[in-house]
Amino acid sequence: MSEQMKMTDPAPSWQDVLIELRKIIRATDLQSKRVVKSCGLTIPQVMVLRAIKQLGDVTVKRISDAVSLSQATVTTIMNRLEERQLVERIRSNTDRRIVNARLTVSGDQVLETVPPLLHEAFIHRFESLESLQQQHIFSSLQQVAGMMDAESLDAAPLLDIAAPTRERTDK
Repeated sequence: MSEQMKMTDPAPSWQDVLIELRKIIRATDLQSKRVVKSCGLTIPQVMVLRAIKQLGDVTVKRISDAVSLSQATVTTIMNRLEERQLVERIRSNTDRRIVNARLTVSGDQVLETVPPLLHEAFIHRFESLESLQQQHIFSSLQQVAGMMDAESLDAAPLLDIAAPTRERTDK
């Protein structure tokens, strides 16, 4: 499309914007259903299992920090994963008050069945954009969140724990 055509195109309507938002919501919903169907886990459960695999024997607090979910939510997820024998809780040898989560063999095996997640392509595409384009997208989404009175909602990056190309420095 030529630059002149772009300049003469009418501005998108509020309906156009809401349709694009709905597409994003639908894509994440479909991804969630695909993950559950293929491996029997929700995306937050996958996030917790991956965090345990990455961090080793680990407390709920460290998992919570790694996956950006509350400790209460992680505890609920851990209970379900423990019922399915995908994780186990073990007391620390050095301090019996500390309880760590550990991935079981079954947990490790089920992680192998997790399909590629939606975030992986997004991260690659987002990081290939110029810094100014990244900032523009981020600023626009912040504005949209504000318009929907959602800017103060606590939200975790439920598509992934963290970008796979970045090292977390807060450990």
